[in-house]
Amino acid sequence: MAVTIQEVARAAKVSTSTVSNVLNGRQGRMLPATKLRVEETIARLGYRPNRAARQLRTGKLQMLGLVVPSVANPFWGTFAHLVESIALKSGIRVLLCNSERDAARESEYLEELWADGISGVLLCSSLPSIAHVQPFLERGMTIVAFDRTSQLGDPALINISVDNSLGARLATSHLLDLGHRRLAFVSGKVTSVNRQERLDGFLRTLDRAGLPADPALIYRDGGGEGPGEFDGAEVGRAAARELLGRASPPTAIVANNDMFAIGVCAGARDAGLEVGRDVSVVGFDDIALADLTFPALTTVRQPLAEMAEVTVEYLLRGSSARAAHSVLMRPELIVRASTGPPAGST
Repeated sequence: MAVTIQEVARAAKVSTSTVSNVLNGRQGRMLPATKLRVEETIARLGYRPNRAARQLRTGKLQMLGLVVPSVANPFWGTFAHLVESIALKSGIRVLLCNSERDAARESEYLEELWADGISGVLLCSSLPSIAHVQPFLERGMTIVAFDRTSQLGDPALINISVDNSLGARLATSHLLDLGHRRLAFVSGKVTSVNRQERLDGFLRTLDRAGLPADPALIYRDGGGEGPGEFDGAEVGRAAARELLGRASPPTAIVANNDMFAIGVCAGARDAGLEVGRDVSVVGFDDIALADLTFPALTTVRQPLAEMAEVTVEYLLRGSSARAAHSVLMRPELIVRASTGPPAGST
């Protein structure tokens, strides 16, 4: 059975308010000996404050919930680390959950977080519909959505995302400027807002260049969010085998994220091709591995540190919205050795 604050007070021979003052840092007029006795009693009895009760008393967040698709993707591992570092500066800890972009699983996590007194959650869900969060908003939970833009029919909350369509346009335009005219796009299942926006940006850029998209070069099979797939590397490899094995293969490939792109590069090497010379590859995210692959990966960088800072700031302010709206951050193209002119063009 959990130790209560009353039991701590009795054992330390002080009032419950004195114990509460120690727990909440209100010790200005307290005798050092009293403070020490209370702290030693807390440690000896193994008392753990009730987070929900403390938050009700102070009106301040003590812990945040962070729900990501899967930390198997280094992008989400990096984001989680940044969020935790920023939150800790305000004395707030972070509880991490992996949802694999499953609405039912997200709802279960939100229910458990609420039951544990956690009323502020960063929901990294790019699902087309997040109607399942509405009951939690009505209870008073503050939710900031990350990695998606607001959609028609959304609950009233803030969505923070990079401009995915612009990022895809930057990647595609870079390949067109190099002289490529037969471009492919690689993704897993396009079941999330961010993946759809990147595909749309790719297709619109080809259309503006007067190049009709070849459906045979749009690969979007497989590719869930499970850790077994490491979020796309094997999907990218399979895509490369299929696309580069065609009678008229692409000379350049845009991938929906860096893990897909790294898999594409591996598949190209399996086929005896040199990435950057025989086929160009562009990723999206600029994860740490992007600069360590061979050749180094050209990719679209998300300003992740700035995005984490803004997201946590909105949440700590208890920001609520009267209507769903989006905060868009600008991406940047990082050109490395995985892209070059089409083979034989120079």
